[in-house]
Amino acid sequence: MARHGGRGWYGRMVAAALGVTVVAAATSVWTAQAGQTGGGSAGRGAPARPAAPTAAPVSAVIAHASDRGEHAVNITIDDGPDPVWTPRVLQVLRDNGVKATFCMVGTQAEAHPDLVRQVVAAGHRLCDHTVSHDTTMDTKSTAYQSQQIVDAERQITKASGGVHPMYYRAPGGAFTPYSRKLAASHGMRPLGWNVDSKDFERPGTDAVVATVKGELANGPTILFHDAGGDRSQTVAALGTLLPWLKQQGYAFGFPVR
Repeated sequence: MARHGGRGWYGRMVAAALGVTVVAAATSVWTAQAGQTGGGSAGRGAPARPAAPTAAPVSAVIAHASDRGEHAVNITIDDGPDPVWTPRVLQVLRDNGVKATFCMVGTQAEAHPDLVRQVVAAGHRLCDHTVSHDTTMDTKSTAYQSQQIVDAERQITKASGGVHPMYYRAPGGAFTPYSRKLAASHGMRPLGWNVDSKDFERPGTDAVVATVKGELANGPTILFHDAGGDRSQTVAALGTLLPWLKQQGYAFGFPVR
């Protein structure tokens, strides 16, 4: 869920992104979703044994760009999975041949592993959105931040059947240098957004559509929600926006890794 008000979210994200540019070597085991495995050789004289797959190093800088280039968008879906709305979001994405990134809350993933597996099976990517979606995480201790991020990673990975989240999105954009470095060390690229559809506020489908169209010049990563209440306006807005984006010549990609 986006955090609204006077916190200057985008400017704060950019400033934070400039603060730490550490490229962390990932320590978590990666899966086919990342499409990469690491290798290694046994020490001299030691018996050969298979090397454990590892995540490719990712940057701790907050990602906003698309892997499909400048004339592309990234659809990101937050706060689920939800047993009512996630299947409907999946259907509209399927109808339009679009892949998205689902930023999942750990407790929701744990409660609905069947939906996490559906998301993965459909070719979408997973993102760690913490255990409990605490938008004040940036004011809490590093121990608390670690628990929220690492436990959610574990919950999502288990629910998915072994697919690790590829990104980390702080609730409400409450990133810290520590949380970004920690996520990157687990192979998860910190993920921001450029366009807040405001769908969480349920302003009406037309308003959601108008907001996205009006803010699209800000950048490619668009924020929607599939949980947190009635998301019928989100489903309807996606049904309008996805064909419109195609008509404007936009490609659909994933956030850069």
